[in-house]
Amino acid sequence: MSHGAAVAPSRLYQLFEGRRLTPTQRRIAHCLVRRTAAAPFLSSVELAQLAGVSQPSVTRFAVALGFDGYPALRRHLRDVVPAGPAVDARPANPYQQAVRAEIDNLLQLASLLADPGPVETAGRLLAASRPLPVLGLRASAAQARGFAYFAAKVHPDVRLLDEGGSSLADRIDAARHAGASALLCFALPRHPVELLDALDHARDAGLTVVTIADGTYAPVAAHSDLLLPAAVGTGLVFDTVSAPMLLGQVLLEAMCDRMPDAQAHLEEFDARAAARGLFVD
Repeated sequence: MSHGAAVAPSRLYQLFEGRRLTPTQRRIAHCLVRRTAAAPFLSSVELAQLAGVSQPSVTRFAVALGFDGYPALRRHLRDVVPAGPAVDARPANPYQQAVRAEIDNLLQLASLLADPGPVETAGRLLAASRPLPVLGLRASAAQARGFAYFAAKVHPDVRLLDEGGSSLADRIDAARHAGASALLCFALPRHPVELLDALDHARDAGLTVVTIADGTYAPVAAHSDLLLPAAVGTGLVFDTVSAPMLLGQVLLEAMCDRMPDAQAHLEEFDARAAARGLFVD
């Protein structure tokens, strides 16, 4: 991967970071990030069609970023985004387009991981937390559950928080009183209001909140201490989350790197599983 390909998505994220974007504007931002190489050459009409929004929405998006209009934003993109490889012009049906969009999301994630610092910091925070609460509600519950399943193989006390309601704050408090110092949150669209309340409650209780979200401009950004972005695909009826899922596994690896006894725990589990005949040979 060229250096230009590595820095381009990061520059786009810097453009969006700290902006209070509407859901429609976030959709446009996602579209630009997924099509980094082509972004400087898209007309406002083309970008609107690709993002599935109206042309005036693209204009309002540019103004929200501080530009006079979309032409000024496009000129800025031409200055900060290096030319990339030619776009694959082969015709594709909607299913193929969704897969290609996911590939773009994974390439974007690889670019962001060129700087491993944030993930390594997150891994250190999670490894040191005893217990370790893992939060994910509604669409994000599956990601949280998957992370918690594997983390429990190496971490002595993982607490899955995948149900909302009035008891959620109680469970966060219980983890904090038991000694937790950090909380991992998966926050993927759509973002429940009660998730933001839960993150605020966790921070008020003294927990450091690490969040895997769909972008640095996601609604949870202001409610997190360390945010790790991974784009979701929006080309199908329901979002696709290959990049957030992979980022969760990368974070798990970083956490294991901070736990000297992680390998011993895995070997003990393998021995017990073999003794019980747990898996098919």
